[in-house]
Amino acid sequence: MNIPLDLHYTKDHEWVKIEGDIAIVGITDFAQGELGDIVYVEIETEGECLEAGEVFGTVEAVKTVSDLFMPVSGEVIKINEKLENNPEIINTDPYGEGWMIKIKISDRGNDMISAEDYSSEVGE
Repeated sequence: MNIPLDLHYTKDHEWVKIEGDIAIVGITDFAQGELGDIVYVEIETEGECLEAGEVFGTVEAVKTVSDLFMPVSGEVIKINEKLENNPEIINTDPYGEGWMIKIKISDRGNDMISAEDYSSEVGE
């Protein structure tokens, strides 16, 4: 399983890359592996200000649908439009082309964990 050391993680299996006051968010390699083949991503929160922990969308796999949770508080400023026609990118490249949203951060909070802690969380 791939857990890049330069990212932050949540216990809900989202990864976060912080670039200044922007957070790029996706789901982890562990999460996509647990979900299986991803067939649909629904994110309709662009332009909305959400608090950390709120649902920003859903991801649908062959066997289940899972909510996606905001790792930080802020405004959803961009959605990865590639996922609309190619949701399977999340399975093949969860930390690259499979990113989901970009957030203009208003509050980072303190719920993110390190790669090492996330690795322990998922039993790696």
